[in-house]
Amino acid sequence: MPNKVHVKKGDTVIVISGKYKGKQGKVLTVLPKDKKVVVEGVNIVKKHVRPNPKMPQGGIITQEAPIWACKVMLVCPKCGKPTRIGHRFIQEGEEERKVRTCKKCGEIID
Repeated sequence: MPNKVHVKKGDTVIVISGKYKGKQGKVLTVLPKDKKVVVEGVNIVKKHVRPNPKMPQGGIITQEAPIWACKVMLVCPKCGKPTRIGHRFIQEGEEERKVRTCKKCGEIID
């Protein structure tokens, strides 16, 4: 069975459980194989970096680490509420296209 994640890169999400519960941010990366996502400003960790051409002095940097995708919920861009995702088929000319919809207001997300 293919590994699917309910959010895409660029979506605004809210964390629904854990240390960062209630924090909102944009999805920076989706890792479907691991079922994880990297969210802007959530799960900040310190990483020790050796000197390299990019960082000649090395040092300690802070960056976002992945969190489980099941711990985030999409925020609808129309109604601004955390929501589950529904799917609908829309007719475009002769082709049908599958789109994501908000379960609360019914609006098309993408």
